[in-house]
Amino acid sequence: MVHSESAVLTPCHGRAACMICAKGDEMSLRFGIFFSVVLTALLLPAQEVRTDYDHSYNFSQIHTFAVKIGTSWGNPLTEQRAKDAVTQQLTAKGWTVADESTADAIVIIHGATKSEKSLDTFYSGGGWGWGGGMATTTVNTVNVGSAVIDIFDAKTKKLVFRGTAQDELSDKPEKNEKKIEKATEKMFKDFPPGSKEK
Repeated sequence: MVHSESAVLTPCHGRAACMICAKGDEMSLRFGIFFSVVLTALLLPAQEVRTDYDHSYNFSQIHTFAVKIGTSWGNPLTEQRAKDAVTQQLTAKGWTVADESTADAIVIIHGATKSEKSLDTFYSGGGWGWGGGMATTTVNTVNVGSAVIDIFDAKTKKLVFRGTAQDELSDKPEKNEKKIEKATEKMFKDFPPGSKEK
């Protein structure tokens, strides 16, 4: 006579079995959380980079530029990396670095890692008197973790290009370098503006 075993399993048989069951459930839960975190990271939108420019401006008249920090975010190393990344992108497009007093264009970088900062304060409060030229640009503040890169015609002091990058800057310097490089690559991919429209 063949004895068949019951197909019904009880959740735990004794204290040791309960401990094994609990560990198995905990491992399943941990795997589920890990999988959810990885999936969420993969589905997050890519770094948001936007550009705007004065459509009537002739960018072919610009040959030299100078880069400076307009709104500091309190980390000199990261600020220098941002300046280097912008310089690298613009020189790759054929522009040459020059002294601020003789440059055709002035590139000003604004950033914030702790609190919002107003661009209006920098441009009007600092006696710069720079701005205008771009009717569609509405960014007046630098949000936490963001950077704004403005390019001005040095002679007219008119804003001719603006790039913004969300989630580019962090309080942790080790996270900034790659983010800054990626953001500036995206920002200046089709620079000078209008070059792809011909």
